[in-house]
Amino acid sequence: MPARVHAIIVARPGSSARAQLLRTLDALRSQTAPPSSITLVMCGDATTIRESETVATTVEGVIEARSGTSFAEAVGLALPRVTQGSAVWLLAHDTAPHQRALERLVGTLERSPSAAIVAPKLVQSDNDREIVSLGVSMTALGRSVELASGELDQGQHDGSDDALAADIRGLLIRGEVRDRLRPDPALAGADEGLDLGVRARLGGGRVVLVPSARVSVSPDGPAALPSGRGRRAYVARVAQLHRRLSYAPTVAVPLHWLSLLPLALWRSITHLIGKRPEAVFPEWAAALTVMLRVGAVARSRRAIAAFRASSWSSIAPLRVSNRDLHRRLDDGHGSEGGVASELHFFSGGGAWVVLGALVVSIATFTSLLAWPVIGGGGLLPLRTTVAALWSDAAWGLRGLGADVVGPADPFASVLAVLGSLWPAGPSFSLVLLWILALPLAVLGGWFAATRVTDRSGLRIFAGIVWALAPTFLTALVDGRPTGVLVHLLLPWLFHAAVVAHRSWGAAGAASLLFAAVTACAPSLAPALLLLWIVALGITLGGARFRGAARLLWVPVPAVALFAPLVVWQLSHGSLIAVLADPGLIWAGPQATADAAGRLALATGFPSGDLAGWTAIVGPVLAPWAGVLLAPLAVLALIATVAPRWRAGITLLVVALSGFATAFLAVGITVSFAQGTGIAIWPGAGLSLAWIGVTGAALVTLDTALTLPRARLLSAAIAAVAVAACAVPALAAFHLGRSALTEGPESSLPAYIAAQAVDDRPVGTLVLTPQNDGGLSAEVAWGASETLSAQTTILSTATEIRGTDITTLAVDLLSARDFDGAAELGELGVGYVLLAELPEDVSDRARTLHTAAVTSLDQRAGFVQAGTTDRGVLYRLEADPADRAPLTPGQQATARLVVTLQLVLVFAALLLSMPTRASRRAARGRSRIVGRAADEPLVLPRHVDEFDDEHSGVASVPVGAGVESDPSVETGETGEPVEAVEGRQTESDPAAVEATGDDATAGGERPADGAEEDTR
Repeated sequence: MPARVHAIIVARPGSSARAQLLRTLDALRSQTAPPSSITLVMCGDATTIRESETVATTVEGVIEARSGTSFAEAVGLALPRVTQGSAVWLLAHDTAPHQRALERLVGTLERSPSAAIVAPKLVQSDNDREIVSLGVSMTALGRSVELASGELDQGQHDGSDDALAADIRGLLIRGEVRDRLRPDPALAGADEGLDLGVRARLGGGRVVLVPSARVSVSPDGPAALPSGRGRRAYVARVAQLHRRLSYAPTVAVPLHWLSLLPLALWRSITHLIGKRPEAVFPEWAAALTVMLRVGAVARSRRAIAAFRASSWSSIAPLRVSNRDLHRRLDDGHGSEGGVASELHFFSGGGAWVVLGALVVSIATFTSLLAWPVIGGGGLLPLRTTVAALWSDAAWGLRGLGADVVGPADPFASVLAVLGSLWPAGPSFSLVLLWILALPLAVLGGWFAATRVTDRSGLRIFAGIVWALAPTFLTALVDGRPTGVLVHLLLPWLFHAAVVAHRSWGAAGAASLLFAAVTACAPSLAPALLLLWIVALGITLGGARFRGAARLLWVPVPAVALFAPLVVWQLSHGSLIAVLADPGLIWAGPQATADAAGRLALATGFPSGDLAGWTAIVGPVLAPWAGVLLAPLAVLALIATVAPRWRAGITLLVVALSGFATAFLAVGITVSFAQGTGIAIWPGAGLSLAWIGVTGAALVTLDTALTLPRARLLSAAIAAVAVAACAVPALAAFHLGRSALTEGPESSLPAYIAAQAVDDRPVGTLVLTPQNDGGLSAEVAWGASETLSAQTTILSTATEIRGTDITTLAVDLLSARDFDGAAELGELGVGYVLLAELPEDVSDRARTLHTAAVTSLDQRAGFVQAGTTDRGVLYRLEADPADRAPLTPGQQATARLVVTLQLVLVFAALLLSMPTRASRRAARGRSRIVGRAADEPLVLPRHVDEFDDEHSGVASVPVGAGVESDPSVETGETGEPVEAVEGRQTESDPAAVEATGDDATAGGERPADGAEEDTR
């Protein structure tokens, strides 16, 4: 037995820490075999401690250290006071040993000659039946693993005494090796006990567990990991990387050092996939810290080499295999059902309704099946290659104008994604979008309804009502791609955003959808941000700070996409221009800011023709079409007094924000087409309002109308009325009232399209005489003027962007003698197209067109290539210069903008990817958001329809043997229990986010054998 045991206590200042310290000192004095000496290291002001009578009569000395001193550094300060041959007992102010702890530790040390370290069982100070730590090991890649932690102590681990290492708190180190087994300060306060155990093994010793020796600890002591998830992740990763460099063979150290940053990138990706974004910044900080601490690694390696007497193979049997690690991390609930019921998409009839919508869509747009490209309204062809589509989505040279350099509209990114779905012919993706729009709208509405109701019949009702919304059908008939995409994306945004506070997966998906919706309709950004602020306030009001952190992420990708455009518009003095509609700006039919227009908006119609009703019944009777939407509006208003009134009012707030957006949009003109101001299209705001009205109506039908027949009758009346309202729009294509046409594959002559194959940057100056006698001049690059090339920095411009070609264009048609061909050639323009005039053009425009043809025919350097259906085409006799590339500064700006945008969007994409743990956690929560405490639960037996009596759906009050939380309306915690398939299950609050895998590359030296130390 060692002659002496010297206890070293590391303490922090503070009233609670002082009370814990006095408790620890009392526990030491009451030991059956008390330590011979006690040294106290106070990391901070030690004045009050020195004045304590208990401290003065118990410890042999007090060492005052800086407040930032780590546990390892504090132990190093006290070791010189330990007499030769004495064993060292490492304690903290929160480690109170039980009465016989030291006796049993010393006895084990005496009976085990090979033991260099003996370790007690650490238990909770407030509950000594809960194990805090009993043994520590590590994986092949160096990740530390607790062998027993957070378990109820039933003696299940008392038979184990051999371990690789143990928690540093309470360790008793043999006196002969204490100078060689000092805690390493470079570990930053984590894995200190693990490192001591590894070095003890390499020195020929063992770590022996003594479960009968119990030490009570608190989770916030000086030897514990620091508080805060980010700080804990940082110190744990620093310790792991430091040990990796310290343990690796000498020849492998440079390779490990070089791999730190690539490994940080890889682990950042795995953190995002595992829904742990808070670990990304600590990962990089830890990698940079370890890279810069070369001296600390060298000292650690020297200490290991000086004491090492065994091979690394002696450690191999005590490591944790990957299989064991996954078993420990798995909570065992990966397959059983949770709170959320089955969707019943197929058995509940949802799939059949989507299929029926596809049939209706084909019947409505029959001719589209034969069209390779769709045109008309706001539609234009897309680029012919996917690479050119993504080029249009990046900051740089724009596809219109002469040397126009600037940010792309975020809508170009949406088009790039859409066109990439059909790479053989990106323009055909728009044809598919129009054909699949109705079934996709039904699908989106059905899934959005799953957040409001469990009844399959009501979900079908929601899908039909959403797909037949007047604003959506108007966008389809008028050829507005932004309006169609917004309406298709909004229900998915609703589906993800209402549960974004619950998980990082939902927050990631919501952030991508938020970015896509605002990209298609920037005018919705103020309303969506307002709703986001409301949701954030509700979440913070419930003290759900992790949920608030997830909500904070939702607008980040959208901000990244819009930031370059915002900076551009700010620098050009027109911030409100950011709200301009993207894509092709055209003077299509839409509601105006007068009384008639606002009446149409109030009744849900975005255009003055009331979705085709004006052409059918005349302008006098057409306003009465809005009466058909009254049943749906009445159902929505009743939601304010329904049992789930909080959800109903919230949805009505969504509806009001949408109507407000629509009313304001028609009064804002920031875009121009051929010199004419075009107001923002109000249909996007009406789509947002429609989702609020539909959701509120679902709340009423699901909770307020308890009689099945009343529910069925009300839903049927509302659905039939909405369907009747949609008839003129659905028939518009066949009646010739639609703006859709078999769009040309190119807006330029076929000759130019052939020259610009594969989207070569062929420049064409397009001259268009105006009715007022003016001349429109525009430069188009490539085979056509495309939808993705449109940009709001040009459509909202009130002054010339890029090189001014107005003077040159006018001079070309004048009698001025100059080398116009050479000037055009210097800009990279090789063709001039005098656009064909429509039939209803003015005489002044026709006169200017005739004069222009005569002038260009006589001007040297131009050769008429022929008269086409697009106009009269001229080409330059000499080859034009190549289009001017970006300057080095512009290239650097483009790289910076694209990199930041890609990083944030990629992060959101990784967050949105589902994992096994995230799916399990989702099953542990009710799918319905905002369920009231006193409303009945739906117990689906087979297929739940409107009528519970006929579908076998039982309604059980929440209070019938099921607990609920009155704060459930926020959806964060306490979701009421939902019976699934005839049984009641409880929500599992422990089913949280994914636990990190041992996803690292490289590691310490592998061990292929085993050398067991004899006792």
